[in-house]
Amino acid sequence: PGVPSDTFGGGSRRPVIRGQSGPRVGVLNDGSAVLDASKISPDHTVTVDPMLARQIEVLRGPSTLLYGSGASGGVVNVLDNRIPTERPREDVEGFVGMRANTVANENATAAGITFSATDHLVFRVEGSRRDAEDYEVDGFDRLTVPGTYAESDNGSIGASWIGDQGFFGLAYSYRRDNYGLPGHSHEFEDCTANGTSLNCPGGGHNHDHGEDVTPYVDLASRRVDARGEYRNPMDGIAAIRFRGNHTEYRHHEIEEGEIGTTFRNRGGDARLEVEHDPIGNWRGVVGLQYTDFDFSSRGAEAFVPETETRAMALFVVEEYRLNEQWRFELGARQEHQRLRPEERDGQALPDLKSDSTSLSAAANWAFVPGYELVLSLGRSERAPSAQEVYARGVHLATNTYECGLLSNSLTCGGGNSNDIEQETNLSANLNLRKTRGDWLFDLGVFENRIDNYIYARTLDQVEDFRLIKYTQRDAIFTGAEASVSYFGVEPLGITVFGDRVRATFDGGGYLPRTPARRLGTRLNTYVGHFDAELEYYRSFAQDQFTGFEQRTPAYDMANVTVS
Repeated sequence: PGVPSDTFGGGSRRPVIRGQSGPRVGVLNDGSAVLDASKISPDHTVTVDPMLARQIEVLRGPSTLLYGSGASGGVVNVLDNRIPTERPREDVEGFVGMRANTVANENATAAGITFSATDHLVFRVEGSRRDAEDYEVDGFDRLTVPGTYAESDNGSIGASWIGDQGFFGLAYSYRRDNYGLPGHSHEFEDCTANGTSLNCPGGGHNHDHGEDVTPYVDLASRRVDARGEYRNPMDGIAAIRFRGNHTEYRHHEIEEGEIGTTFRNRGGDARLEVEHDPIGNWRGVVGLQYTDFDFSSRGAEAFVPETETRAMALFVVEEYRLNEQWRFELGARQEHQRLRPEERDGQALPDLKSDSTSLSAAANWAFVPGYELVLSLGRSERAPSAQEVYARGVHLATNTYECGLLSNSLTCGGGNSNDIEQETNLSANLNLRKTRGDWLFDLGVFENRIDNYIYARTLDQVEDFRLIKYTQRDAIFTGAEASVSYFGVEPLGITVFGDRVRATFDGGGYLPRTPARRLGTRLNTYVGHFDAELEYYRSFAQDQFTGFEQRTPAYDMANVTVS
């Protein structure tokens, strides 16, 4: 509950947590940042393959400060086996997974193998392939949506030296994607921003591009990971952990057989954590994180200038266990970020330096065995991304002309002030949980009050093409998430779940692109080694929208699973 998906056709999707996505949701690979272009736009996919994951964590509350003060929505941490952390129980271990569907004639396969070369040297080889055609939208008439096909290939090879006190390993990974961009149109590619208005020659219909061929993305990503852990290196230190990666990412947007735009992201991320031994009733982690990457876009849709983003952070998360009933958690993160853009059209753009301080606290009260009440409070700051500051130009995939936070003379969209403030998020979460017995539940409510919230404000519209200006305004997000399960009748289990988020500006009006509320039920059973699940949920109509948006209708989803 509370985690829908932001999809764009069949090839791209991003997680949404409590109404937040893009730069406000951190996506990690075993604690290390995923350096792709997914935070820029929903048509840029996240370069993580769930078929190769061993576990996916969704983090909210104080623990998110381990990974970034900008993750005000939360963190999705994808754990994998590409670097072995322990010797296999047998000389060789592995897995094979296969998947297929009829709506897109999709076939997907994943496989991995781990084997010991010596008593300490362990290798891992894994890979996956996915091939899906355009998906159907009316099964009786077999109508399809052009440009919703997707192909993906992933492969990695890793090795670790594993000892009694820890491990150190390296892995090389390669990913290649080819997927369509539905709805991508050249009708408005010559539009420009004239103050707060669009100027579209011929109303956007003055181009003849011949046969209507859907553009597509040709993506390639190369990544080197390093991971290590050293347990009990000295008195007072329980473990030292290291995570780092270097990534070279690029994707071409191919239009009528030619490269229209190229996006690149090249850089690395490194983090060092030190877990100390218990000091009285305290235990926790202190660490450093450093991120440095260059992002650029070249071509017809180069709406973000080449920008170097560099960030350094110091963080600490501590837990205090008072007794069997009370447990407390504290977190703090201090981060410095600098954006350094290149000139655009011979015009110098200013650097942007930001210092962010984030604090969080949580109290866990186990008032009765099997029941707990959790209250978490936080104050986090987020520095704006390069796109939010410097954007200027046509973005055809989303049918927008984007203008950054800077004044009209440096970007577009009107306005003369270059005063840019950090987002400041005051958050409160309250959860009531039952963790033992036939009845289990997790009931939660939350509120986020975000000062200087950055959002895409629509200034003008010509048909479906919009002029947007990144703008700051105070916002309030409130919501609830619930899951209630009963397992008292063997071999059946039943769950009812739902979520809702309401996003408004301080002073009135709805924020754009807010997920609709959902409510559903799930029935589980098992026979021998087989599990089965029947799930049904309803996503309600979204009628809380801005003046430039449209109401989205409700829909129902039914899932049947046997494993």
